[in-house]
Amino acid sequence: MFGYQKGLDVEAGTSGAAATGGARQLYPGMQESPELRWALIRKIYVILSLQLLLTAVVAAVVVKVRAIPHFFTTTSAGLGLYIFLIILPFIGKVILESAILTTVVVLSLTAYTFWAVNRGKDFSFLGPFLFAAIIVLLVFALIQILFPLGKLSQMIYGGLASLIFSGYIVYDTNNIIKRYTYDQYVWAAVSLYLDVINLFLSLMTLFRAAD
Repeated sequence: MFGYQKGLDVEAGTSGAAATGGARQLYPGMQESPELRWALIRKIYVILSLQLLLTAVVAAVVVKVRAIPHFFTTTSAGLGLYIFLIILPFIGKVILESAILTTVVVLSLTAYTFWAVNRGKDFSFLGPFLFAAIIVLLVFALIQILFPLGKLSQMIYGGLASLIFSGYIVYDTNNIIKRYTYDQYVWAAVSLYLDVINLFLSLMTLFRAAD
């Protein structure tokens, strides 16, 4: 009986240590297990890396294999045609410049958000402002389609979109650290993936207009 009780005490102590110790807390007053939250974060960023890698492979194949663009342009495959039309104008140095800047911005904003949250910052207040900014951006794009304003308006659109999606990277990273539950890792990875892709496309629009 004494040995059984002692075993229970040891198991409880181990569980408590796993819940509170080991990994460093992500933000002050963290109530959940840091190990579980870090495991969720690692899973999300692994999925994000695979998504970006797959996107790069598909884009490279579409650009390099001439039969694929020919197939898209001679059929009614809307999705394929859309990908082709998105990639075609940006072949060249614009892609490299945008990819480099996107990488720098994403890594910098991610590191900053982890650093700031660890010191008690909370970026959840950005949600309503970013949503309003997206609405303004969509209206601006619609005006640009109906009444083209030239390269200057494209540069303004690309710059605004880059700032907005940079804000979304901070906002969604904050949610990954604090708010996403353990079964929402797919949604979290998709949200961050869309932020990165939209930032990349916005920078390409900006560089293309400035070239």
